[in-house]
Amino acid sequence: MRFLLLVASVVLAGADWPGFRGANGAGVSGDSLAYPSSFKTVWKTTIPAGLSSPVVVGQRIFVTGLDGERFVLLALDRASGKELWRRQVERKRAEFLHKLNLSASPSVACDGKNVVAFFPDFGLAAYTVEGKELWRTPLGPFNNAYGMGVSPVIAEGRVVLIVDQNKDSYAAAFDLKNGEQVWKVARKEALSGHSTPVVHGKWVMAPGSLRMEAYEIATGKVAWGVDGLPAEMKSVPVIHGDLVLVHGFNSPENDAGKLLKLPTFAEALRGFDKNHDGKLTRDEAPVAHVSTNWIYIDLDKNESLDAGEWDQYVRTMRAENALLAYKIGGGLVWKFLRSIPQLPSPLVYQGVLYMINEGGVLTTLDPATGKLFKQARLRGEADKYYSSPVAADGKVYITSHTGKVSVLKAGAEQELLAVNDVEDEVLATPALVDGRVLIRTKEAVICYGSK
Repeated sequence: MRFLLLVASVVLAGADWPGFRGANGAGVSGDSLAYPSSFKTVWKTTIPAGLSSPVVVGQRIFVTGLDGERFVLLALDRASGKELWRRQVERKRAEFLHKLNLSASPSVACDGKNVVAFFPDFGLAAYTVEGKELWRTPLGPFNNAYGMGVSPVIAEGRVVLIVDQNKDSYAAAFDLKNGEQVWKVARKEALSGHSTPVVHGKWVMAPGSLRMEAYEIATGKVAWGVDGLPAEMKSVPVIHGDLVLVHGFNSPENDAGKLLKLPTFAEALRGFDKNHDGKLTRDEAPVAHVSTNWIYIDLDKNESLDAGEWDQYVRTMRAENALLAYKIGGGLVWKFLRSIPQLPSPLVYQGVLYMINEGGVLTTLDPATGKLFKQARLRGEADKYYSSPVAADGKVYITSHTGKVSVLKAGAEQELLAVNDVEDEVLATPALVDGRVLIRTKEAVICYGSK
């Protein structure tokens, strides 16, 4: 018995992973335990379908899913994966979802006492870590072109949620004690995306289309902002010293050197408005890109474009896909324009910035200067990547859509230590705790340790 107790104390000695990508979205484990290169399955727990990433606090792992027409929040035992409790919220509607998205995509936020879930087809719901319901706050409906995917964050007694969508985007904060809205601020430039914000002191920094703003957590007042961001933001920004690093990708036509030359709305009407109604329909599009990307341009879904929608489209297509480094408080320090990811967030670990794009091109840079160290296809073969890289114990873990987990030695050289096969699709980002790797597939949480 004494031996078993010692083993349990070692297993639970690691740091927590309290939100999407761990502490403040950084993707780095806070412990000093040994982590595996080659995996051995410790346990596997089947759960309802979803894409939220595991969140680990205390003795519990929190993850969400959709079971029939009910959203579920599950608490699993950190050591064994055994289900401790589940809570359900009725799904109120079924909004549009991109083919890669599911209704239970946002990860929960936990401060050690409270766990808050955002269910896009309902709103926010809060519980104690023991499973007692505290409050529910219905929100929406939403009009995000991909379906909502942003995760909430907890800071200063508030739950902050960024709602970027086709129209009427906003940032809002809710009282952690009762779920009542404390403030709400319009995000006029922001279009559909799902970039989870990060906290810095009294601010929450939230990237959106073309602009990132820092809101005072207490009041919602915009403390500062920067322009020049890409047009579509999905990844989490990362803080490195006095810099905040952020990247975004809108379309291949937003790559450097490929920007479209678009007419003004008046010019487009003169040349292409066949029925002379002062609007543009899909078959009146002046460039092919409009018709193929209509769902993202027709913001009010009325099958025609007015001057406001066209001008927004022009601004969107002028913004380059980029990785950008800003001084916290404002001011661009450097930018990088090659092989920019759409979904995976950047990782800064042991003085190196890692960036994996959807096609599997891995880029390592100096986070202070943007100097390129190396850019090469991971494992030398094509694969799709939607999960974000994470790091611990001098290792970097990068997971492909087909379930291949590449383990790299930390450093600029991209040295591959091992490749592990989860044998299932993965879009969620792993959690690194207790010397173990927690990976959520669409319908299971799997805990891996060392062989």
